[in-house]
Amino acid sequence: MTKRIVVITGVGAVTPVGNTAQESFAAALQGECGIAPISAYDASAQRVKLAAEVKNLDIEAKLGRREAKRMDRFTQLALIAAAEAMADSGLNMDEVDRSRIGVLVSSGIGGLGTIAAEHGKGLDKGFDRVSAHFIPMSISNMAAGHIAIAHGLQGMCSCPVTACAGGSNAVGDAFRQIRDGYADMMLCGGAEAAITQLGIGGFTSMKALSESEDPNRASIPFDAERNGFVMGEGAGMLLLEEYEHAKARGAKIYCELAGYAANCDAYHITAPHPEGQGAVACMRQALADAGVAPDEVSYINAHGTSTPLNDKAETAAIKQVFGGLAAKLPVSSTKSMTGHLLGAAGAVEAVLTALMVQNDVLLPTINYSVPDAECALDVVANEARSAEVKVAISNSLGFGGHNAVLVLRKFNEQGRADV
Repeated sequence: MTKRIVVITGVGAVTPVGNTAQESFAAALQGECGIAPISAYDASAQRVKLAAEVKNLDIEAKLGRREAKRMDRFTQLALIAAAEAMADSGLNMDEVDRSRIGVLVSSGIGGLGTIAAEHGKGLDKGFDRVSAHFIPMSISNMAAGHIAIAHGLQGMCSCPVTACAGGSNAVGDAFRQIRDGYADMMLCGGAEAAITQLGIGGFTSMKALSESEDPNRASIPFDAERNGFVMGEGAGMLLLEEYEHAKARGAKIYCELAGYAANCDAYHITAPHPEGQGAVACMRQALADAGVAPDEVSYINAHGTSTPLNDKAETAAIKQVFGGLAAKLPVSSTKSMTGHLLGAAGAVEAVLTALMVQNDVLLPTINYSVPDAECALDVVANEARSAEVKVAISNSLGFGGHNAVLVLRKFNEQGRADV
C-alpha cells in the first residue's frame, strides 16, 4: 500500500515562555528562560524551589469560568493550545468529514492537582463528599475527550501515557493514522500540569530534580554541572493532515512529518541504558521510516533533560547513529528554557522543531557554560543560529525505557518533500 504524505498545517502551544506557539518560538529565539521561583504554592518547606510555570494566562477568559472550574489545569492548557492549532490551520469545519479527524493527546500524570485536592477534602469531610467532577477531572484521557467534544472531532480519540515520551508518541501515532489511511487529519500533542507539592515532592525524592535556586543554573542540559531537571508545565498541539487534503483546501504547510519510531530500552524503570542502545535503535528506525540517511539530517532537538544520566546516554546514542558526523551536527535542548514538560515535552518540542524547519533557524541551549567531555556535541550554545534546516529529528526518552523519535522535513513550493 502506498504510504500517504503527512504535513503539519496548524500549531498551538502554551509554555513557560509564551502563551501561544509563536510567542513561545519568539521567546526561545531570544533565549528567554521560563524558570523562576514556584508561585503555585509555598515551596519554602521543600528542597526544590524552582519550576517553569505558565505565566499571565487568563484561563477563565479563554474557556469561561463555569467550564474551567470543571477541568484540571492540564486539560485547560490542552484546550487552549488545541484551539490555537485549529484556528491556525484555517480549517472550515463545515467542509470536512468530522469522522475522518481524530485526537491523540498525551499526559504523563493527568490531573495530579485535582487528585491531591480531592484527597485532602476526603480526609477532612469524608470520601463520599469528594467532587462529582473528581474522576473526569483527573483521568489522563480527559484532555483528548474535551478537545474532541469542543471541535466535534469524531475519529479515533485516545491518550498515550508513556511518561516523558508521551507527547512524541501522540504525534507519531497520529502520523501513522493518517499515513496509513485511517484518518485525513489528526489533532495531536500533549499537556501537563504537575507543578504541585506532591508532584515536586515525588520527583525530589527520586533525586531527579535540580535543587539549584539559580534559574540560570538549574536546567543546563549537556553542561558538566547539570544536576537534575526542572519541572515545567504547558501544552503543545499540532494539526497533522494528509498532503492532498491540505493542498485541496489551500492550507499553509509548516513542514512534513516524515518518519516516526518508538521502542523500549527494557533496561531500567527510570534510568536510560548507559550506552543509549534503545535510543540508537529508535533514531535509526525513525530515519529509515522517513527514508532519510544520517548525512541528510540538519539538526537534532535532543531530549536533553539536564540529568547526569540522560544527557550522557543520549550523547552516546547520537554518536553511534551519526558517527563522525556527530561532531558537526547541531543539537540543542529547548528544555533549557521551558524546563521539562513531561508528557507535553515531546509535543511542545515538535511544535518548536517544525517552526525551526520552516524558518531555517536553530534554537539555543541557554545557560551552557561548562563543557562536559562526555557530552561533546555542538549544543548550539546560548544563542540562536541561522542554518538551513532540511531535516530535523526530535528525541523523547521516558521513564519506563520508552523512546520516541520524530523526523520532520522541509517542503518546497511545489509541496513535495525537499531533501
